[in-house]
Amino acid sequence: MNYYYPNQNEALEAGLQRLRLKVCGMNKNTSAVAALTPDYLGFIFWEPSKRYFNTAMPDLPHTIKKVGVFVDASLAEVKEKVAEFQLLLVQLHGQESAAYCQELKALLPQIKIIKVFSIRDTFNFKVLQAYESVCDHYLFDTKGALPGGNGYRFNWDTLKDYPSTKTYFLSGGIGLADTAALLEFLKRPEAKYCHAVDVNSTFEVEPGLKDIEQLKAFKTMWIEQ
Repeated sequence: MNYYYPNQNEALEAGLQRLRLKVCGMNKNTSAVAALTPDYLGFIFWEPSKRYFNTAMPDLPHTIKKVGVFVDASLAEVKEKVAEFQLLLVQLHGQESAAYCQELKALLPQIKIIKVFSIRDTFNFKVLQAYESVCDHYLFDTKGALPGGNGYRFNWDTLKDYPSTKTYFLSGGIGLADTAALLEFLKRPEAKYCHAVDVNSTFEVEPGLKDIEQLKAFKTMWIEQ
């Protein structure tokens, strides 16, 4: 399989690429969402989730990168799912340590690692220091009762203090009604390293079943600006 990601320096030298779209919590209508050509599709491999993926993977074009979402899973489980579903990225949504990420990177050098950090109104960005050399992207999500899929936004002003040059995914309750706020955020200096927007529960008819028309409208309103 051809893993074709540019490294961080290449991306910066070329100028940060266009903002990407990730649709997470895929399950019941994956092929229909894939027809909208998002950049990433996320599949949750955490059994307590209402969006837990335990069905056959449809054929997807290689241009859509498959992301496996895990919560404090064993290295063996992650390795098994990466092989079974040909995942290109692993998103770590639990309390995974930097040492865990380093072991995972050594075990699966072909995959990219996204480490998730949850924010409400404040965040201590010093915790990122340990992960700088062992992760490829960060993902900032809303701190809530569940590890993801809580359906509301965190305070994006918190990212004014973002100290890293590592690219990140912006997540947490982003919906169609947030398009104007998102476009405004993307003009700010703190959005310089925003690699992708991650959407999930606000675009659902029910857990795992995405509203195709709303996703299409969202993609048209900001990706194709």
